Amino acid sequence: MRHLPASVRALDAPLRAMIASDALSVLSLMAGFVVLPWWVVRDGGAGDLTVWAVALSAVSLIAMPLLSPLADLHRGRRLILGALALCTASSIALAVLASAGHYQFGLMLALRAVSVVALAVFQPATNRLMTELAPAGQLGHVVSLQQGAQSIGRLIGPALGGAMLTLGVAPALWLHALLLVAATLLAARLPDQRREVEPARRRWWFEFRAGLQAIWRVPLERHWNIVNFVSWVFLFPALTMLLPLRVRSLGLPGLWLGLCEAGMSLGLLAGALGLSRWSIDRFGRYATRVVFAMLQGFALAGVGAVRHPVALVALFALSGLSTSALSLIGLTHRSLARPEAFRARMFAGSLTMTHLAATLGPAVAGAALLQWDVSLVYVAFGALGGLTSLAMMAVPGFRAFMRASEGEANGWYARHHPEAFAAPAAKP
Repeated sequence: MRHLPASVRALDAPLRAMIASDALSVLSLMAGFVVLPWWVVRDGGAGDLTVWAVALSAVSLIAMPLLSPLADLHRGRRLILGALALCTASSIALAVLASAGHYQFGLMLALRAVSVVALAVFQPATNRLMTELAPAGQLGHVVSLQQGAQSIGRLIGPALGGAMLTLGVAPALWLHALLLVAATLLAARLPDQRREVEPARRRWWFEFRAGLQAIWRVPLERHWNIVNFVSWVFLFPALTMLLPLRVRSLGLPGLWLGLCEAGMSLGLLAGALGLSRWSIDRFGRYATRVVFAMLQGFALAGVGAVRHPVALVALFALSGLSTSALSLIGLTHRSLARPEAFRARMFAGSLTMTHLAATLGPAVAGAALLQWDVSLVYVAFGALGGLTSLAMMAVPGFRAFMRASEGEANGWYARHHPEAFAAPAAKP
């Protein structure tokens, strides 16, 4: 991280522009993730926030599989500029509404949905163009620099959004919009790469269906997705929509919402910079999976029990560290276990199930809030999220898979379940 600025300056101008634009986009979006829910909670209450979370998750669920293939079919610069322009226009409109003092929930939700749809195009297009611009043999280095810049945005963005809330919702949203304007201007410097489109890229539905079939035919992968789905129904609301309600119930200003989100980002960053890998090397993947699943449940349940704001930030930092460790295990061993030709397909299937859980979770949380106080709902959802994550311990073959080395994990699914990948060839 100390050498990040110098390393970025050493890159070619297009790559510098892309990384800077990407970092500013993340910074702006993380600030928006704090400001907009706070505005909804303040003026609309728990009911509006529930509809907000469910609706936007549903839009993301539909938009991601439908629009992400565009990154393979069209020029990246045009997609990135178009997506950023939509996000910028949406954020400016929201800032105008806030400046006028108009809380119009339906219009706000529609404007935010535009940004969610644009992000479904922006993220895969950015990743694809990055691979095209990176010099031969330096893609890993460039991606590391991109992730480092994104980490800074994720860390600073929530705290910046929370700090701006002390001035009001409108100034915070204008900052959100201005950062997106800057990101768009930087993206305008990107080269317009010509691309030969392969006809097979258009067969995304066949590929997506093949990934779902492979997931279902491999018992370990099937159970892993089911456990993740159930636990995410509880964990996603605890990490997102319940937090502004909890902060407001304690009578705290919006700054503490931003600091909690920044604590989450700090925990994720600490895990990515080595703590997660140290735990895996020291205690093994199985023990790390079990311990951090319990710690995440404990941290989020604790958010509903403690009242001191510093304790809230610390618990969210612990949750971020837990998320980092659990994600590292899933991204490495599971990716290696999947056959190379099925990795993208199975990842897309798993991501879709995660989005389904993210759509269902806020609805369940909203129903619970009609009966119980947000503190009790927080404790229950955190505990249930942690306990259901531990169900992986009961999955046959999970312990042996976690104890396998990376070399042994490579191709694990195909060796143990070759019948799961006998998919018919796609028709042209």
